[in-house]
Amino acid sequence: MRAICVFPTDMKLLWESIEWLHRHICRHCKELGIRRPRNKYADVAASYLSYSKKRKRKASRTRMLKRRMIRLLEKLLIQRDEIHREYGASLRYTPDYRKRLSVIRKVLVQAKEMFEGRKVSDRIVSIDRHYIRPIVRGKETKSVEFGAKVNNIQIDGISFIEHLSFRAFNEGIRLKDCIRMQQKLMNVRVRCVAADSIYANNANRKFCTKYGISTSFVRKGRAAKDEPLRRVLRSELSRERATRLEGSFGTQKLHYSLSRIKARNRKTEILWIFFGIHTANAVLMIDKIRNRTVKVA
Repeated sequence: MRAICVFPTDMKLLWESIEWLHRHICRHCKELGIRRPRNKYADVAASYLSYSKKRKRKASRTRMLKRRMIRLLEKLLIQRDEIHREYGASLRYTPDYRKRLSVIRKVLVQAKEMFEGRKVSDRIVSIDRHYIRPIVRGKETKSVEFGAKVNNIQIDGISFIEHLSFRAFNEGIRLKDCIRMQQKLMNVRVRCVAADSIYANNANRKFCTKYGISTSFVRKGRAAKDEPLRRVLRSELSRERATRLEGSFGTQKLHYSLSRIKARNRKTEILWIFFGIHTANAVLMIDKIRNRTVKVA
C-alpha cells in the first residue's frame, strides 16, 4: 500500500529554499542591526511569479530561470555563511534551523548536478519532509509515487503493518517474514496464503511447498493429480485477496485520512499511518463483535 502525498517540482523546491534562506538572512540582519546584503532576490521573485502564472512554459525559459535560481541560492548561502562567520556568537540557531539549512545545501548540490544533466541518487523532493524519496512504480497514470511504502498482512480482515519504509523495497522477498509474523501473532500454523503475483518467486514457492502452505500463485510445471481442487482453492484465495485486502486499501485511503497525509516529520507521518490502519481495524472489529452478539442472542 502507498500513502499518497503531493510534492513540489524542481523549480518550486528551489524557490522554497531561496525564500526560506532570504527570510532568515533578513531576520539575522534585523536582530544584529546591520545592513542587509545585496542580491537579486527581488528580480528572481518577479521572474518566478511571472513564470508560475503561465500555463505553458518553454523549456528554454525554464532552464534560464533555473540557472538564475541556482546562482541566487548559492549567493544567499555564501551571504548567510559570512554573517555567521562574523556574528555567529550573537545568533542562536534552533535544531530545526540547522537541519533545514543542511537540507537546503544538499538541494543546491543536487540541483547543480541535475542542471548539468547528471543523474542524482538519494534525491530530495521536499524540504519539510527530507526523508521522502521518489519511488518508481511503472504505472500508466503515476509512474513515480512519494510517501511511505507499507507491506501489510491481513488476518480475517484485520490488517497488520509488517514493514514500513520511506524508500523503495521489494515486498516480494518479505513473504516468509509475513508468514512468521502471522504465526507469532495468532499462534496458529499458516495453511493458506493469498498474495500478489510479485510474491510468486521460486524462493517463496519452495518455502510454501516445504511447509505445506497452499497459495494463490499461478501453477508452474506439470499439473498434480488433484489439480482441479487446487485450481478451485487458488481461485478462492485470489478472490478473497482482491476483495478483502485490496478493498481495505481503498477504505483506509478514502475514509481514514491515508489518501493525503499532511504530517511534516517522519514520526508524525508514521503515527498518522498507524492510526489510520488500526482505526479501520477497530471499526471492523466492532462490527464483528456486534454480529457475533446478534447470533448468540
